[in-house]
Amino acid sequence: MFKRILIANRGEIAVRIIRCCREMNIETVVVYSEPDSKSLPVIMSTEAVCIGPAKVTDSYLNQDVILETAIRTGCEAIHPGYGFLSENPEFASLCEENGIVFIGPSAEVISHMGDKQSARELMIKSGVPVVPGSKGLINFVEEAEAVAEEIGYPVLLKASAGGGGKGIRKVFKREELKNAFDTARAEAKSAFGNDDMYMEKLIIDPRHIEIQVLGDKLGNVVYLGERDCSIQRNNQKLLEEAPSAALDEKLRHKMGETAVAAAKAAGYNSAGTVEFVVDKDSNYYFIEMNTRIQVEHPVTEEITGVDLIREQIRIAAGMKLSMKQEDIRLSGHAIECRINAATPGVIDFIHLPGGYGVRVESHVFAGYEVSPFYDSMIAKIIVSGKSRLEVIRRLRRALEELIIDGIETNAEFMHLLTFHPDFIRGRYQTSFWENNHEEIEKWLEEGIEGIRA
Repeated sequence: MFKRILIANRGEIAVRIIRCCREMNIETVVVYSEPDSKSLPVIMSTEAVCIGPAKVTDSYLNQDVILETAIRTGCEAIHPGYGFLSENPEFASLCEENGIVFIGPSAEVISHMGDKQSARELMIKSGVPVVPGSKGLINFVEEAEAVAEEIGYPVLLKASAGGGGKGIRKVFKREELKNAFDTARAEAKSAFGNDDMYMEKLIIDPRHIEIQVLGDKLGNVVYLGERDCSIQRNNQKLLEEAPSAALDEKLRHKMGETAVAAAKAAGYNSAGTVEFVVDKDSNYYFIEMNTRIQVEHPVTEEITGVDLIREQIRIAAGMKLSMKQEDIRLSGHAIECRINAATPGVIDFIHLPGGYGVRVESHVFAGYEVSPFYDSMIAKIIVSGKSRLEVIRRLRRALEELIIDGIETNAEFMHLLTFHPDFIRGRYQTSFWENNHEEIEKWLEEGIEGIRA
């Protein structure tokens, strides 16, 4: 097992990894930017090294400096968390060339699965169902028009190197296509340095279901149930739960087996997520594979009892999976709610919820300055219980206990969301926010009387 790991990330995921490493008796080195000099990961780690200014290209994306720091501080491995360099094949390859273990899959797997069109082609060859779409990359708007006519509107334009909801546009008619193609391509170029595009048939009002998988370097792969990530705003997830109210045991098993087949086809090892859309008739289609730990991984941990970060580290060290498929049992229900800062600023006071069945992952504290340079998520509230209704009530209670003064957050909106009838009944799709946010925002103005009305 590793004696010292460098964490190439910040915020709550860095704190999460440090905690796991402490329990495994592994020392940690955190790299940080100048604005993060007083952050919780810096305080908690064995050692902390400043690697540059706020701009991510000069700090958290500076591959050479991060690698040099790992070597200089005696680290045997690097955990990239999520975002930043976590799905960068060049960085994974650079680590390997310098004798540092990258805690994640190989550079080849990251490259193959990170290219959405390449992953799609592999899934087709492996018999995994995919959404109908273009047979290759689309380079010109005229090609896009031809493919759209073939598969029929509405269609979805997607960046091949995409992630985080960027480089995606819905197109409902031919007149909208050129502008959507140009803007999606420009956004992809800006975000990923790659403007390759492809097209899929747009599945109307699907559920966004992802299957958590673990694979070791000996060829063993298991799935750990699903997460329902359908409540999104502009393709950014707001709330995730496990298991999904939309899946029965038969469909859950079938999708899990499909996810394992997809992971094996890719030669996958580490923690990963196979993402699907599920239509109203329970047909499911592969959309992508995330080759990293996910923001929402705690909900899977809560219903399986498996520490996914620990398993990631064990796999990277060459150890066998600590469980077989028959050992995995789903127990109860869990929901994760993301708390995002609406504006940067200093947190004057904070009280985080607690109590039975409540877990909070956060890196903020009173006096912490929320930076405008990085992701706006400041906390994740994860609640678990025996039933979905019990968990919804527990989440309401937890959000009512949460106090954050000094900045605006989405906490009140998320609290009111849990009272919406469609959410309570589990009858929601990816269009939930689009269809209901105005009603919930009206409740914000009217208070509890608005909900009762």
